[in-house]
Amino acid sequence: MKINSSTPQTSLGPLPLAPRQDSATSQASRGQTGSAHVALSATSRRLLELQDGSADIDVERVAALRDAIAAGKLTVDPERIADALIASARELLK
Repeated sequence: MKINSSTPQTSLGPLPLAPRQDSATSQASRGQTGSAHVALSATSRRLLELQDGSADIDVERVAALRDAIAAGKLTVDPERIADALIASARELLK
């Protein structure tokens, strides 16, 4: 079937949701009590650390660059920048 702007669109509306029982409620209803122990892998813990955003920006490096710019002491090495760009492009092409 071809879909285009002349094809009529229908809306199903909101779908009914089943009542949700969490594990504590379902255990209590069966007369069971207890707790669950969950162990995260090292990779999972690292991913959780990355989600908080604290590893996104090196605040000390930003402050050092800001100070160097303000003092007029920031030196730019165009050859180093070009080499890094080329290396990055080569890595992407692999």
